[in-house]
Amino acid sequence: MTEALRRQGKTLRTLVPYLWPRDSLELRTRVVLAMAALIAAKLANVSVPLFYKDAVDALSPAAADAAAVLVVPVALLLAYGGARVLAVVFQELREILFVKVAQRAIRKVALETFRHLHALSLRFHLERQTGGLSRIIERGVKGIEFVLSFMLFNIIPTLVEILLVCAVLWGLFNIWFALITFATISAYIAFTLIVTEWRLKYRRQMNDSDTEANTKAIDSLLNFETVKYFGAEIHEADRYDTSLQRYEAAAIRSIASLSVVNVGQGLVIAAGLVAVMYLAAQGMVAGEMSIGDFVLVNTYLIQLYLPLNFLGFVYRQIRQSLTDMEDMFSMLDVPAEIRDVQDAPPLQVEDGRIEFDNVAFGYDPRRPILKGVSFSVPKGGTIAIVGPSGAGKSTISRLLFRFYDVSEGAVRIDGQDLKSVTQASLRDAIGIVPQDTVLFNDTVRYNIAYGRAGASMDAVRRAARLAQIDTFIEQLPDGYETTVGERGLKLSGGEKQRVAIARTILKDPPILLFDEATSALDTATEREIQASLRDVSKGRTTLIIAHRLSTVVDADEIIVLEAGAIVERGRHEDLLAAGGVYAEMWQRQQSAAEESDD
Repeated sequence: MTEALRRQGKTLRTLVPYLWPRDSLELRTRVVLAMAALIAAKLANVSVPLFYKDAVDALSPAAADAAAVLVVPVALLLAYGGARVLAVVFQELREILFVKVAQRAIRKVALETFRHLHALSLRFHLERQTGGLSRIIERGVKGIEFVLSFMLFNIIPTLVEILLVCAVLWGLFNIWFALITFATISAYIAFTLIVTEWRLKYRRQMNDSDTEANTKAIDSLLNFETVKYFGAEIHEADRYDTSLQRYEAAAIRSIASLSVVNVGQGLVIAAGLVAVMYLAAQGMVAGEMSIGDFVLVNTYLIQLYLPLNFLGFVYRQIRQSLTDMEDMFSMLDVPAEIRDVQDAPPLQVEDGRIEFDNVAFGYDPRRPILKGVSFSVPKGGTIAIVGPSGAGKSTISRLLFRFYDVSEGAVRIDGQDLKSVTQASLRDAIGIVPQDTVLFNDTVRYNIAYGRAGASMDAVRRAARLAQIDTFIEQLPDGYETTVGERGLKLSGGEKQRVAIARTILKDPPILLFDEATSALDTATEREIQASLRDVSKGRTTLIIAHRLSTVVDADEIIVLEAGAIVERGRHEDLLAAGGVYAEMWQRQQSAAEESDD
C-alpha cells in the first residue's frame, strides 16, 4: 500500500507542472482566480445555514417585537437566498476560470505522450500493441479529467469546508460541537474508504467475468460456421453460461456489500446527528441556545454529508484514474533509444553516395543479424541486395533510416555518419516504396500529398501521372477525394503500390529505397510497377532490397546476403556464370515460375 501511495504521489507531482505552466502567465492567473472563487464559494456555502438559523430564530415565538418579525425574516430570507446563489455563482465562476487550465493540461499531456511515442524506437513499437498504446493514452487523459473534476474541486474543497464548519461551531458554541462534527465526518470517510477497499475484489470479479463472457460470446459468433459444422451450439451456450454464472455471483456479492456501505454510512451520520442535536437540546433547555442553533448544527452535518454521499464511487474511480495516469506517464519515462547528438547538424546531400562500412548488428546481442557488411552505392547508381528470408535484407533498410543504430562499423551518406546528423534531415533525404504499403484511412489526395507537406493539387496530380495511377484515380466516384479505407483496403495491391510511388515522387528525395516493393504482386502488375520504379529512379541513388531476382537483373551491382554476411557480389550475368548461391536461387525461382505457368 505504501509503494502504491508513493507511485500515486509521484503521478500527481508529474501533473502539477501542467497545471502551473511557467510559460503562461494567463493560465497561472486563472489558477489563482479559480482558487479564490473556490474559497468564496465555500465561505458562501458555510454562511447559508447561519442565515437560515437567524431566520428561524426571528420566526420563533420568543421574538419580542412583532414588527421585527415581519421585517427581519424577509431580509434574512433574502440573505439566505443570496448566499445560496453566490455559492453557485462562485462555483461556476471557478469552473469557467479553471476549465481552460484543465483542458490545456490534458491536451499538453496527450500531445507530449503522442510525440514521445513517435520518438521511441521501432523496437519499442514492435514489442507493444498499437491498440494498447492508444487505450493507455485514452484512459490516462480521462483519468486526468476525473481527478481534476472530483479530487481537486470536490473532495479537497469538501475537506476544507469541514474544517470551516468545525471552526464556526467552535466559535459559536463550544469545542464539543466541533469535535463531534469532525469525528462523525472522519468516521464516515474512514468507514467508506475501508469498506470500499474491501468491496473492490467483488468489483474486479465482476469485471473479469464480464470480460470473459464477452470474449467467449464474440469468439463463438465470429466462428459461427465452425460451431454449426460441429453442432456445438449447446457446448458454446454452456461455456457462455459458466462465465455469466460467475458474473451473477460476483454481482450479488457486490450489490449486497454496497448495502453494507449504505447502512454503515447511515449509522455513522445518524449517530453524529443524534449527538450534536442532544448537545443543542441541552443548550436550549439551559437557555444557552435557540431553536435556530438547534437547526444550525443539524443543517451543517447534513450539508457536509451530502457531497460525500458518492465518496465510495469517487474513491474507486480516483484510484483507477491515478493508475491510468501512472501508466501514461510511465511511457514518458521510457528513454528514446535513438537520439540526435547534441547540436547535430542536418544531413548535407550532394551526391547521395551510400556507404555501409563493416556493419554488424543484432536486435538481440545474443543473435547477430548482420556480420561485417560492407558495400557502397555511388551517385545515381543502383545496388540490389538479395538473399533468402532471414538473411538480413530488411535490416539494412532499417539501419539506413536509422530506426536502429549499428552495433559495429558505420553507415554513411556522402561521408557523413548517420549517427552524427539529425534524424529528420536523414529521413527527409530518403524515399521508400515498401513491400506492404499501408495507407491512411483518408482520401487518395491526402495519401499522395503525405509525401510533401503543403503540396499543391497540381503537384499531387503530376506525381500521380508519373506513377501511372492518374487515370485510375479519375475514374473513381469521388476522384482524388475518394477515401481508401483503413490501411488502404479499398485499393488493390498494385494500386496501393502506385500511390506509394506517387507519394515518393512528390517527396522528390535524392535517395530511393525499394524494400521488396513488388514481391506481393502478381507477375503482370509487378512488371508494370517495375517500369514505374525504373522511371522514378533515373538519376537517383537507388538501393533495392528484393526477393524476386527477376526485378534486379538491371542493377549496377547485386549483393547476395546469406546468414547476415555477403557471400557474392557482381552483375547479374557474372553471378549466373559463377554458378554460386545467386545462380542456385535464380534456377529455383525460374523453375517455380515455369511450374506456376504450367
